Amino acid sequence: MKENVVKLLKEQLWYLGTYSDEPNNVPVAFKDVTTDGKLIVGDVFLETTLSNIKTNGKVAVSACNGATREGYQIKGMAEYVTTGPIVDTLKKLVSDVSKGALKARGALIIIPEKVIVTTPSADNKKVI
Repeated sequence: MKENVVKLLKEQLWYLGTYSDEPNNVPVAFKDVTTDGKLIVGDVFLETTLSNIKTNGKVAVSACNGATREGYQIKGMAEYVTTGPIVDTLKKLVSDVSKGALKARGALIIIPEKVIVTTPSADNKKVI
């Protein structure tokens, strides 16, 4: 994944979209990008999202910088894990950010298949 995409993903709020019988789109703040380009999301309130992923495994992540309008959509497959170093990292992140008020139950690991430019420019809709 390109460096500017990773930078934007690390700095901005994400919107996570899934579907089955009904579409679902939620903002996520407890997230990161791994060094090998996977997107990870802490499971704090992901009941509908996880139900949809169990149906088809598909997910879309959208993020943009409101000031510059630079944005990307990442489409891929997701898996859910409840143990391991990624889960440990996200549990700590959620606990630290929420000062212990929230707990992560697991992690969603998203393997990107396509990165699409959503910036309003000549590159809009370009797959990078």
